[in-house]
Amino acid sequence: MAQTGEKDQAIVVYRRERTRFGRLIAAGMTILLLAGVVGGCAKRPPADDSEAIVEFQKRNDPIEPLNRYFFEVNRFLDYMFLKPVATIYRSLTPDPVQRGLRNFLNNLRSPVILANDLLQGEWDRAEITAARFITNTIAGVGGFYDYASHIGYPRHDEDFGQTLAVWGLDEGPYLVLPLLGPKPPRDLVGLIVDQGFDPLTYVLPANDAEYVGYGIMGADIVDSRARNIEAFDDLEASSIDLYATLRNLYRQQRAAAIENKDNSEADMRFADPL
Repeated sequence: MAQTGEKDQAIVVYRRERTRFGRLIAAGMTILLLAGVVGGCAKRPPADDSEAIVEFQKRNDPIEPLNRYFFEVNRFLDYMFLKPVATIYRSLTPDPVQRGLRNFLNNLRSPVILANDLLQGEWDRAEITAARFITNTIAGVGGFYDYASHIGYPRHDEDFGQTLAVWGLDEGPYLVLPLLGPKPPRDLVGLIVDQGFDPLTYVLPANDAEYVGYGIMGADIVDSRARNIEAFDDLEASSIDLYATLRNLYRQQRAAAIENKDNSEADMRFADPL
């Protein structure tokens, strides 16, 4: 009887997690479909006109008025809440503790990075990611110390948005979302699907996984904002049109990340505080 009960419980858990992942995929496909409808109003230039394509990608912003509105909403939230919290965090938290938290958060992302390395056929990078995760989890005290970087396993980042780009999917129209900042459809789908690659989604109960996920995201946002306070202030002061500047910067950084260029891991939130 005990074995039957355990089997029934395992089936319930499996069905629950399968349904949850299925919903993530369905949400991602819906976003891509809507993006195709919205982006259909922008006509892509011929493939042999490289300059026109660059200009198209730069200006592919069919709902710019709405995007600018959400951009200003995010700037207000940053000014009122995120920047003050990040400033306090940086002033009260010793540098070694900040580095340890950053390393820990990076280590938690390793399974997501590994999954996307494999999906992109980046076998060498996948090997590095796996080695980093094992090394830092054991020798780095759960990831608080980045021991792997000191023995020849440098960190890199990947996400499903980059994977979709490698597979040939276009970015879609530029979008700015409340709280999330710049998230074109391809990257928004990537954000959703990456949740399905995170082991915490399946190890923890549904509600606990959701709360833990929010906590990790919040800590990552505050840490990233704390590292970019002066840089963003300088950019804000020197830009005639901050929205257009950050739109171009975001796309440049994403293009560099997709091509695995050096320094492409610079915080994407530098392109928008939220």
